[in-house]
Amino acid sequence: MLIKINGEEIDVAEASTIQDVIDETNAPYTPGSIVCLIKGKKELEQNISKYKIKTNKGSIIIQLEESEDAKPLVDVWKNQYEEFNDLNIRWSTPTEVSIGPIVTDLEPTSDEFKYYEGDVVLSLSSFSNESTHLIMLKENTTNVYSVPPYNKGIFAHVIGGKKTLDALTDDDVVKSIEPIIERSTTTDSASADLNTVLEEGNELYTYISFEIDESSPICVEHLFSIIKDGRIKVSYDSESFIGFYDLAGLDKPKEDTTQRTRGTITVRNAGVGVGKLFIYRENRVLTPNHTTVGKIVTGMEIIDIAKENDFITVKSEQQRLMLLNKTQKEATELLSAAGVEHMIDGLIDDDAIIVEQVPKHTIDILREGQVVTKAINPNDLCKIKFVDNAPRSVRYFKLLSGLLENPVGQIKVHFAVPGMHIVIFEGDKKAAKGLIPENNPVDKVIRGQIGITNMASKSAGLIGIRFEDNVEFGPTAESFDATNIIGDIVSDYDSLEKLKEGVVVYVTESNHES
Repeated sequence: MLIKINGEEIDVAEASTIQDVIDETNAPYTPGSIVCLIKGKKELEQNISKYKIKTNKGSIIIQLEESEDAKPLVDVWKNQYEEFNDLNIRWSTPTEVSIGPIVTDLEPTSDEFKYYEGDVVLSLSSFSNESTHLIMLKENTTNVYSVPPYNKGIFAHVIGGKKTLDALTDDDVVKSIEPIIERSTTTDSASADLNTVLEEGNELYTYISFEIDESSPICVEHLFSIIKDGRIKVSYDSESFIGFYDLAGLDKPKEDTTQRTRGTITVRNAGVGVGKLFIYRENRVLTPNHTTVGKIVTGMEIIDIAKENDFITVKSEQQRLMLLNKTQKEATELLSAAGVEHMIDGLIDDDAIIVEQVPKHTIDILREGQVVTKAINPNDLCKIKFVDNAPRSVRYFKLLSGLLENPVGQIKVHFAVPGMHIVIFEGDKKAAKGLIPENNPVDKVIRGQIGITNMASKSAGLIGIRFEDNVEFGPTAESFDATNIIGDIVSDYDSLEKLKEGVVVYVTESNHES
C-alpha cells in the first residue's frame, strides 16, 4: 500500500506499523519523540480554511466562509479548486474580477443580491453550470450573478492581495491555487504511538528539519545548543508558537531580524525571556527583540500538534561544527567532510581531547574555511557527574563554566594552598544571587565532591573540591548550611590539588555524549 513518510511516497506492506516504517526507511527519529499521523490529503484539506491564488501579477489570499449556508459551495470549491489552475482572467471590471469557466453540478437562480468588497462568489454565467466562474468583488455592488441558492453564492472572502486583485486584467492568468497549511489544519491529527497500524494514503511525519540563517552566527549556535541528543523538548505551546526555554536567561545579541512568518525560528535577544527559542505556527509582526535563526523546511505538521513537555526529533540542514570533547582525529574527519581546514595549536595527538576552538561558531567556521583547535590529554579533562536534587546550583555551575551551551567548559582556580586538601574556583556574585540552600551535606563531605557556596554566606558563588573527607566544612571551606553539593568528580582528580591560582581547568559532564 502507498503512504507518505516525511513527504516522500513509499510502498509498504499491508498492516505495517509506524515503527515498521521507521525501521524500513531509516527515517530520522529519536526514541521518545512524538510523531504526527494524518489519515490522508482529504482529511487534511477538510481543516483548511485559506487558499492562495497565484497569478502572474502576484497572489491573492481568500478565506472560506464558515456558515452552514455556505457549506455546499465550500464543498464544491474544495473538490474542484484545482480546475481553476492555468485559466485566464475571463474579465476584469472596476467592480469585479472573474476566473473560469469550469463545470459544476450547481443550479442557478435569477435573484438579485447585494454584494460587498472582498466577497468571493461562484457564479453560473448565462444560467449554465457549464460556465461556472469564480468572481472576486473589488467594490460593493448589486447584481444578478446567476448564483446557486446558497448564501448568495458567497463561499469566501479576500483577506490578502487586494493590490494584485486591482491590477489584474483579462491578459493575466492563474498560475496555481494552493491550500494554506496552518496550525488549525493539523491540530485534529493527533500524534500516534509507534504501534499504530497504517492505512492506504496515510501521511506520517517523524522529525523536523530546518535551514539556518547565516546572518545570525551567535544565535544559530544558541539554537544548536538547545538540541540535545537529536531532539528538543517543548517548554510552552500556544496558538501562534511553541517555545523552548532550556537556555532562558542567556544574553544573546540582536543579529538578523525578519518577518516572523509561519515556520520561522527566533531567539529572544532583549527584554523578558531573553535567550528563549521560538518556532512560529502563525505569522507574527516584525520585532527587533527577536533574532531570526532559521526556518522549518520539513515537519511543520509536528510543530502544529506538539504540546508542552513533548520531545521532537530534530535534523539540521547544516551540521553543527562543534569540536569540543571530540578527539583531534574525530574533528579532522568531521571538518574534512565539511571542506574546512583543521589547524592544531599545541598537543597534536590523535586521541587528544579538544577543549577550545576558534572560531567558536559554525557559520563563522564555514565562512573562514578553517578552524584552530586546542587539545589536552584525555586524563586531564575533569569529568563531573551532577546530582539531580540541586537544579539551581547545577545550572549556575553550567552557566559559569559554559557547559550550558558547550560540551566542555572552563573554571579558573581562585584559591589553592598546598596541604589544605582543597581547591576553590572563581564564582560570579551577580549570577549567584539565586543560590538558595539545596542538597546541603549532612554528616560529612566525601572526597571528590564538588560544591558551591550558597546565599547563606557572603562568598556565595565560589566553587570548590575537597580531596579528603570532612565532617565540618564543605568543598569551599564553608559550613554545611552554606554549602550546596552539585556532584562528584568521576575522573582522576589528584592532580587538581597541585594547581596554582589562575590555572584554567577544563570540565565536562560525565554522561555527556559529544
